[in-house]
Amino acid sequence: MSSNLTSLEQEFRSQRLAHLEALRAGGQTPFGRAFPRTGTLAQVLDGFEADKEVSVAGRLVAIREMGKSQFAHLQDGTGRLQLYVQKNAVGDDAFALWKKLDIGDIVGVTGTFFLTRTGERTVRVAKWELLSKALLPLPEKWHGLSDMETRYRARELDLIANPAVRRVFDARSRIISHLRRRLEDKGFLEVETPILQAQAGGAAATPFRAHYEALGQDMFLRIAPELYLKRLLVGGYDKVFELGKDFRNEGLDRSHNPEFTVLEIYEAYGDCRTMMDLVEDLVSSAAEAVTGSTTVPGSADGTAPEIHLARPWRRVAYDDIVREHAGADWFEKSREDAIAWARAQGLDIPGDWSHAEVTHEVYDKLIEKTLWEPTFVTRLPRELVPLAKRCPDDPAKVDVYELVVKGRELCPGYTELNDPLDQRARLEEQAAGDGSKIDEAFLSALEHGMPPAGGLGIGVDRLVMILTASDSIRDVLLFPQMKNL
Repeated sequence: MSSNLTSLEQEFRSQRLAHLEALRAGGQTPFGRAFPRTGTLAQVLDGFEADKEVSVAGRLVAIREMGKSQFAHLQDGTGRLQLYVQKNAVGDDAFALWKKLDIGDIVGVTGTFFLTRTGERTVRVAKWELLSKALLPLPEKWHGLSDMETRYRARELDLIANPAVRRVFDARSRIISHLRRRLEDKGFLEVETPILQAQAGGAAATPFRAHYEALGQDMFLRIAPELYLKRLLVGGYDKVFELGKDFRNEGLDRSHNPEFTVLEIYEAYGDCRTMMDLVEDLVSSAAEAVTGSTTVPGSADGTAPEIHLARPWRRVAYDDIVREHAGADWFEKSREDAIAWARAQGLDIPGDWSHAEVTHEVYDKLIEKTLWEPTFVTRLPRELVPLAKRCPDDPAKVDVYELVVKGRELCPGYTELNDPLDQRARLEEQAAGDGSKIDEAFLSALEHGMPPAGGLGIGVDRLVMILTASDSIRDVLLFPQMKNL
């Protein structure tokens, strides 16, 4: 027995163990086998006909004593169904054993439908069997479980207690299925690339480290699949995508979890604009398919306005949006004046930062959070994106976008850099003299020739947050990362 149980929980568990033995002595199997069902509870209720015989199974979530009969409610992942158990119908012995059941037990029943005087569709039980004995009770007031710590640590209880939570994760599953189908319909091939990598490349982030005993070498959990996917473009695949996990050994907050789901897509002979069109289609069609609308409702208290995902979305250059918020003369300001302005806005700016660093802090901390409706911020400074192609009219900029929705980045997209000489120079600049950070296998692949291409990466968890109007990434992850107790 777990030492983490409270004395009250231990008492309940002892009572339930006694009930288990009584049920076993009466011929029940406390942890039974398969039970053939007519369907889920929702399906059975949809097919309601008076006197129709059905077999259903689920968790007992309510029992109401009425002397020689009981009403009870059965729940599964699709809904609830009322049961009516009469001593005369099931027999004395079976009724006595039924009264040994506890809230939380999983049972299968066979009986016939009828309508109660209040019009509730109900199964009159003819026979029943125990399928799984719950040794621990559901949390106190389980039907309104609200403690966030408990909900995240024990998601299984959260799913039982809060039907709205189940709807979020049902929506997540449908969103992911839609994205896959949509891409396959457009001719993209789903691929898998390594999660354990000898070098953590494709993004600038702190990796999780591992050690591969068989090879006697350190490895990394990937921070991005980008470099492997581009090698597939070199190999002749024109349209590829990977939907899977990335890992970054960084902070936890309302929009970040160290293990997260990303959809990365690459299309040979495309570019940044090809990727804008693609992500517009994917997100707006997912919203319509899953929610029935391209408008995501705002918060009930009015603090968060609704979001309109119908195409087309705004496209604005990085420099232009900075000027909109920081003044038309921003890029003419001296470094010292830019630092002073940013500090006056409450930003913590070190005195040795360059004008470009100050500018991006202003964008990151002040501007991005104001972009509620879908906005493509384009033509970013080259230093920020070392894997993208330069803009032909300004080599200080790269031909990329950041898609921002609800004040957070949802999806970056690039015209991919396929010049191996330029790519090497930029990776060497980023590595600052540390050759171990340069992926020579990737550079070698580029030297064999990669077609011009567009690429993008969608943060799937953040997309689910947007489409389900969830405020925290933990609300859309079944088992978010938590610190050990």
